[in-house]
Amino acid sequence: MKKKTYLRLIEYQTEQSRQHLGEVQSIYREMRGYKHDFHHHLQTLKGQLEAGKTERALAYLEELDNQLLNVDTLLKTGNISLDAILSAKIAQAKAAQIAVTVKANVPDRLLLSDLELSIITGNLLDNAIEACLEASGERFIRIFMGMKGKMLYFSMLNSSGAKVRKAGSLFSSRKKGFHGFGLRRAEAILEEHGGWCKYNSEDGAFTSEFLVPAVK
Repeated sequence: MKKKTYLRLIEYQTEQSRQHLGEVQSIYREMRGYKHDFHHHLQTLKGQLEAGKTERALAYLEELDNQLLNVDTLLKTGNISLDAILSAKIAQAKAAQIAVTVKANVPDRLLLSDLELSIITGNLLDNAIEACLEASGERFIRIFMGMKGKMLYFSMLNSSGAKVRKAGSLFSSRKKGFHGFGLRRAEAILEEHGGWCKYNSEDGAFTSEFLVPAVK
C-alpha cells in the first residue's frame, strides 16, 4: 500500500511539473515575442505622435501596458527551461517577502531532460521557500548554478528556523503526509544520472548542493 501511494505521488507530481513547465515556457515564449515586436510598437507610436494622434498613441500604450501587466522579467541562465522554472519559483518567493539572489550559467542542452531539471530545481526551491517561512529573522535564498567540467553544480543557501533533524539520509518536513517526498524525488533523479546531492541544516540556515553529469 505504501509503495502504491508513493508511485501515485510520483505520477501526480510528474504530471504537475510537466504542466507547470509548459505554462512557464509559454510565458517565456510570450516575452520573447514582446521583445521581437518592440521595434514595431515604437514605429507605430512614433507614427501616431508625428501625425498628432496623441489620444490614439495613449490608447495604444494603455493596451500594451495591460498586456504586459502579468508578465515579469525572466532570468537568463542560458537554459530556457531553467529560466522558466527558476523565474516562476522566484516570483513565488518574492511574493512571500523572501529576498532571492541567483548566479547561474547553464548550457541549454543537458543530459537531464527539461522535466527532470524542473522537478529537481522546483523541489529544492519549494523546500527552501518552506524553510524561509519558518525563519524568524531575515528571509533569503541564494542560488549558484554552473558547470564544473562536464558536471552541473548547484548550491543554495536559504534562511530557516531551528535546526532540522535528519530522517535517514534526508531531513524531516513540517508538512503533513509524505515527509520529504519532493527531496526524495530530486535525489532519485540525480542518482539515476550518476550524480549526488547533499543537505545541511543549522539554526537559521539550510544548504543544498548537487553535482550531476550534464553534457557528453
